[in-house]
Amino acid sequence: MAVLKNFVPLRNNPKNAIKPMKKTILLTVLVLNGLTSFAQSNDEKNIKLFYKKALTEAKCYTWLEYLSNDIGSRLSGSTGAQQGVEYTKRQLETLGLDKVYLQEVMVPHWVRGEKETAFILDGKVKTNVPICALGGSIATPKTGLTAEVVEVQSIKELNELGDKVKGKIVFFNRPMNPENVATFESYSEAGDQRRSGAKEAAKFGAIGAIVRSLNLRLDDFPHAGAQSYGDLPKEQYIPAAAISTNGAELLSKLLKSTPGLKLYFKQSCETLPDVQSYNVIGELTGTVTPENILVVGGHLDSWDLADGSHDDGAGVVQSMEVVRILKNLNYKPKNTIRVVLFMNEENGGKGGAKYEEVSKQKNENHIFALESDSGGFTPRGFSIEADDANLKKIQGYATLFEPYFVNSFIKGHSGSDIEHLTSKTIVKAGLMPDSQRYFDYHHAANDKFDAINKRELELGAATMTSLIYLIDQNGIVLPTAN
Repeated sequence: MAVLKNFVPLRNNPKNAIKPMKKTILLTVLVLNGLTSFAQSNDEKNIKLFYKKALTEAKCYTWLEYLSNDIGSRLSGSTGAQQGVEYTKRQLETLGLDKVYLQEVMVPHWVRGEKETAFILDGKVKTNVPICALGGSIATPKTGLTAEVVEVQSIKELNELGDKVKGKIVFFNRPMNPENVATFESYSEAGDQRRSGAKEAAKFGAIGAIVRSLNLRLDDFPHAGAQSYGDLPKEQYIPAAAISTNGAELLSKLLKSTPGLKLYFKQSCETLPDVQSYNVIGELTGTVTPENILVVGGHLDSWDLADGSHDDGAGVVQSMEVVRILKNLNYKPKNTIRVVLFMNEENGGKGGAKYEEVSKQKNENHIFALESDSGGFTPRGFSIEADDANLKKIQGYATLFEPYFVNSFIKGHSGSDIEHLTSKTIVKAGLMPDSQRYFDYHHAANDKFDAINKRELELGAATMTSLIYLIDQNGIVLPTAN
C-alpha cells in the first residue's frame, strides 16, 4: 500500500471528503502504480520517525559487535574477510529484502606474518620503538635490516638529497597538520609519504623506508595503510613500515643529537596470489522507476591490526541499518535502493571497481550513491559530489536535519568505493561524522569495538536513512538538453 503504516500520509481535506467507493478506487490506483508519495510538509515528521527507529530499535550496534568481536579483522583474502561476507549476507537475508546476493571479485592477498620489531641503535644502547609493516610491503631479510637513518619532511626534500640516501633508511617524519579543523585535509596532505615514500626512496638507492604514522596525537600505536611501488622493477622494492608518533618523535630527537644514528627493523610480510572474494549486495526494488538505482554502502574489509570497528565496520552496519529501517516501516521506494558492502577498499579498491564494471555491463543507471567510511562518530553532515544544481537541491534539505545537529552540507569527496561509479546523471555523497578523534584509531590496533559509541553509531544510520529517503522521494536534477 502506498500510504504506509507508521508513515505520515498525504493530508485529506475534510470539507471535500471522498465517497467510500472513490476512496477505494483511489487507493487501488496508488497500489497499482506503486506510489509512495509523501507531502513535502511531512518530510520533517518522517525523518523524525527514522531517528526514533534508529535510536530505539536499531540492530547496527549488535551487528557490529559480532563483526568485530566474533569475526575480528577482515583484511582482503583472509579467513576473517570471508566470514564477514557470510555473516552480513545472512543478516541481510533476515530483513526480507527483494534480493540479496554476492558479487565475485578477485582481491589482493597480503599477509603480515610475525609481529614486527624495531629498535634505535645509539652506541650500545637499544631503544625499542613500535612499528608495523605497510600494506603491500616486502619483508626485510630474515635477520632484519640495520642502517643509518636520514630524516626528511617530504618527498620534495628526498629528491633534493638524491643519492645521499643510498644504502640508508629514509625516515619520513612530516606530521599531520594540527591547524586544520577538517582533519581529513591533514590526512590527505601528509598521505603521499606513506603511499609512495618507499617507491621514491628506492629510486635513489635507499634500502628501507620508515614513515611517521598518520595520527594527530602522540601515542604508541603504529598505523597501517597501503603503500605502492608503482612501476618499479621488483628487484628495486624496499621494505616499508610505519612508526608510532611517539617513536617518530624519539627517533627525530635522537637523530639531532647523534648524527649517523642507526635503526634496526624486521618484518616478514609477503604478497600471496590473488584470491576470490565478494561484494555483498541487497536490494529494495523500486515501485515506480526501478531502473534508477540508489546505492548506500561501506567497505567490509579492514586492516589486520584490529577489527576495524570505525574503519569501516561502522559504515557497513549503518548501511545495512538504512534498508532495515525502510523495510521495517514497509516503505515502498520509487527507485531501487541497493545496499553494497564493498570488499578490498583498503589495499586495492577492487570491490568498487568490480561493482562499476558489472554495472556498466548491465547498463545500469545509478542516480545517487551514499558512502559511510569516516568512522562511527556523531554525524555532522554530508560531503557532496554534484553539479551546482544538485548541490543546491541537497543543501536545501539542511533545515530538515537541524533538529539533529547535522548542519554541514558541503561540496567535496564522497567515498573511495563509490568514486568508481560513472553513470551520467549520478550524484554522490559521503556521511561526515565528527572527525576529531577518527585518526586516533584509523588503521591502528586500537580500532576496536570498545571505541564505538552506540548512540553515535545509530545517529549516523538515521542520518543516512533520511538522505536516502529524500533523494528517493524527490529525485535529482537532470541535466538540461542543449
